Amino acid sequence: MNLLLSTLEQGLIYAVLAMGVHLTFKVLNIADMSVEGSFAFGALVSAALITAGVNPMIATLAAFIAGIIPGLIAATLHIKIKINPLLAGILTMTMFYSINLKVNGRPNVPMPGQQSIFDLVTFSNKYIGHIVILFVIVFAIKFLLDSFFKTKMGYMLISTGDNKDLVTSLGESPNKYHLVGLMLANALVGLSGSLFAQSIRFADTQMGVGSLVIALASLIIGDSVFRNTKLKGTSKAILGALIYKAIGTIALELGLEANDLKLINAMIIVVFIAYNNSYGKIRQAFTNLGGRHASDKELKEKL
Repeated sequence: MNLLLSTLEQGLIYAVLAMGVHLTFKVLNIADMSVEGSFAFGALVSAALITAGVNPMIATLAAFIAGIIPGLIAATLHIKIKINPLLAGILTMTMFYSINLKVNGRPNVPMPGQQSIFDLVTFSNKYIGHIVILFVIVFAIKFLLDSFFKTKMGYMLISTGDNKDLVTSLGESPNKYHLVGLMLANALVGLSGSLFAQSIRFADTQMGVGSLVIALASLIIGDSVFRNTKLKGTSKAILGALIYKAIGTIALELGLEANDLKLINAMIIVVFIAYNNSYGKIRQAFTNLGGRHASDKELKEKL
């Protein structure tokens, strides 16, 4: 039971990460590599504040705000210096490997005795308390993001990823929405890093390594499994993160070593991308031969 609850807890933390990357990867159509720097940055900022005696809620909010900085830097490199978005993200990520070391003056910060945001609710089983708080945070973020996408700025943000020329024709600057999207996305990633650090009561400069792969795996899984549903992108990101974490846990329970996790992450992405490609080819084959689209049931039988 504790293993199941622990899996759910980490899946919800990754859900915040996935929703942040959803903004850049799915909405803005940008592969933002600065995520790996902002995840650790949020963790280390909150750790520095908590060990200094700051209220954990304030420390968590500070991590969210701090996450804006990597997004701002990446956007500035892209917009002002005209650096390719992918390269701008890589440069920002590289900068924050050094910046993260300076936040606490050391590569890792243990928080064994400090109060965390998860101590605000007390249950007989610590995992249940953690999950209750995470559920509130995750679905509050989902509600706010979904509401934001219905505003004028939200529509323009989506349009920037779909068709920059349309945004320009409406008298708006796509750069403005790139800036907003990157800042908000990295703020959510920083928040995820803070929650992760408080969950394990430990922050490290290397925590962000692989976080982008985790987020992409979650998005790909969510899109693949819930392809033909009316679920919103944020819902798919959340469910994808939970499924991703469950797959990793099952793999470890089957005997794979923790050192194999990065291999597992990569293989999950490969398998689901291959599934997506096969799905599209089979649907097209049915259309060409029968003059109609295959039903989901027929596709599943063929796959």
